[in-house]
Amino acid sequence: MYTHQWASGQKVDLPLGKIVCVGRNYVEHAQELNNLIPSEPLIFMKPSTSYQSFKEEIKLDKSLGEHHYEAELALLIGERLDKHHTSPLEAIVGVGLALDLTLRDMQSELKQQGYPWERAKAYDGSCPITPFVAVNTLAALQNLEFRFWQNNQLMQHGNTDLMIFSFAQLLQSISQFCTLMPGDVILTGTPKGVGKLEDKALLSLQLNDQPKFEAQVKLQ
Repeated sequence: MYTHQWASGQKVDLPLGKIVCVGRNYVEHAQELNNLIPSEPLIFMKPSTSYQSFKEEIKLDKSLGEHHYEAELALLIGERLDKHHTSPLEAIVGVGLALDLTLRDMQSELKQQGYPWERAKAYDGSCPITPFVAVNTLAALQNLEFRFWQNNQLMQHGNTDLMIFSFAQLLQSISQFCTLMPGDVILTGTPKGVGKLEDKALLSLQLNDQPKFEAQVKLQ
């Protein structure tokens, strides 16, 4: 069973919470899928059953169809954050990386019919996530860079400077209608380069100049 972990290998002493996701937070990603650029954060959620560790094997149900990757910065919330909180960044205790896995064909069908996306986004195991780096070990939250490789080919490269909405704006917007609790995770959007996960592919994620996290895809 998944539990939050620190990059040091220690267990995070926080409960397992919900995953609040942000769509279309990079201009070029919105454009590659022919989506409109939002004027305010586009929010959806994944349940706690979506978590799985980005470690060794990422197990996915091949009967669901093609699983597409979307690499994202993940923020771990360490204290209650609601609309009355005046310093939202203080609620972040860790930064990790995650894949917002998507059944793209199903998502396209649902969007065309005007239906919600949850069946394409919130399925079991759809959020492989790395251990978290403690915020107090990072030089700054304002200039984070991350990369994602599939079979040693660089597929995505993101930086907080490219985000439409900053961490502070996202937390402020989310907490106006949805109270964030300790153990919740925020996925902050994906840059351009999304695509299909290949069976048995070697996946790598890297935050800044930290050591890479690696896992292998297993469709079953």
